[in-house]
Amino acid sequence: MMKKNIIHIGCLLALLLTASCSENFLNVESPDKVGIDEYYNTQSRIYEALVAAYDPLEWFDYSFGQYNPILTMSDIMADDVWVGGADRTDNKYWHLMANYEALPTQVMTTTWTTCYSGINRANNVMYYMKDVQDISDQTKALYLAEAKVLRAYYYTLLWKFWGNVPYYTANLEFPYLQKQSAADDVYKGIIADLDDAITNGGLPMKAETSDYGRVTMAMAKMLYTEVVMYQNDQTRYNTALTYMEEIITSGKYNLVSDYSSIWTEDGEWNNESIWEINYKHNGAIRSWSNPQAAGGTVLPRLISPKDWTDGTDGRDNGWGFEPVRKEAYDMFEAGDTRKDASIFDASKSKYTKRYEDTGYFLNKYMARTGYNANQKADADLNYGNNLRIYRYSETLLNAAELITRGAVGKGDAKTYLNQVHKRAGLTDTVDPTLENIMNERHWEFVGEGKRYWDLIRTGNATKTLVPDSYGYRTNTWTASKKYLPIPQSEIDAAQGTLVQNNY
Repeated sequence: MMKKNIIHIGCLLALLLTASCSENFLNVESPDKVGIDEYYNTQSRIYEALVAAYDPLEWFDYSFGQYNPILTMSDIMADDVWVGGADRTDNKYWHLMANYEALPTQVMTTTWTTCYSGINRANNVMYYMKDVQDISDQTKALYLAEAKVLRAYYYTLLWKFWGNVPYYTANLEFPYLQKQSAADDVYKGIIADLDDAITNGGLPMKAETSDYGRVTMAMAKMLYTEVVMYQNDQTRYNTALTYMEEIITSGKYNLVSDYSSIWTEDGEWNNESIWEINYKHNGAIRSWSNPQAAGGTVLPRLISPKDWTDGTDGRDNGWGFEPVRKEAYDMFEAGDTRKDASIFDASKSKYTKRYEDTGYFLNKYMARTGYNANQKADADLNYGNNLRIYRYSETLLNAAELITRGAVGKGDAKTYLNQVHKRAGLTDTVDPTLENIMNERHWEFVGEGKRYWDLIRTGNATKTLVPDSYGYRTNTWTASKKYLPIPQSEIDAAQGTLVQNNY
């Protein structure tokens, strides 16, 4: 299936590729020799800046010399998957993170770098908008809203992984230093951006086909609810619930009947999808020498069985990272269609077993034959599997949880919860207790990067994330491990303006 016309990596103009608050800007010359400060004076050119602000979304899986698939980076610290690979030295920083012993010199620097690149690009849109003459007030408000939501998304990742990070809304000038903000203040900044974008941006509830991948009202409200619930900010629960019920009653989204269909190429941007990060394989030119080029993702290659040779089942081989724990495979109730749709049982098949092998692999993003077809560079990097970030099932479960936690809305928590439960082929009706809702989230979102954050925000991390019987995880998660150590390269470059997190 050909990808639809969507926002993709491969920006129209190189923009201030700022890796972090402490690095120099990349000086670029515009295509028509106009100085950068004079270039962004038309709607078409400011749109180039907006497209560039979307570009870093696709860099998380591999860029700047590291593998950092954004969903995997939290999942390896939870309890559904192992790290895998050849041994504990293969992607060593993954193994250290999984055991809650990450070091400033062994941590995922690419996520930090990519987020600040995105923040700087979003800031550019807002800075240069004042010079644009041929733009309507409506389009201007829309572009600014998109940039603010993108900035909020990038800051959300930094806030969740590192907590106390440099926060700024106008790009820095030489010497490019910014003191870090407390995590609670970063949260306030995220909320302020989302409040403004939701209220003033004129965002559509759902994107038209030609705009799949762009920020929408539903996406902004999902992000708002995510950060409010992670912060346990009860003062905003009613607003968050209102947002969820506005999505529900909009009629723009609904659950697809076949859960397994969500994860196929034909299932991208189905009626359940609220926001995906787009990748493509047709014409993809992403390469090891240029991983920021337009193209696909390496995630399916990373997480599939090594030396898989059974081409009859439509699966492709991989490198054996992120094997799924047997306990995760066994946790599903009998008849739950999410079990096999989420997790592939390769235990009776022929492949090369690697470190921490269980025989189970994440089926949602497994490499599939033809999913990197027609790419024009490095096949490993160019699988066209979109990352599903927000789905309508999460809207329903968010609403059920907020009501159960005391928020006042118009709907019924039991109805919301059981729509998701019964879509999975389960015939019983469950009551909307917090335990039942969190169990449903666990089953629904295996491998989607949500479990770790759920355990932290509900206070269950300490009792769940404990040493295992296999000897792979030997440490227990503690509150002091909530934030990763800031990369040492950033500490060194910050000239004393950054204080290291506990680690």
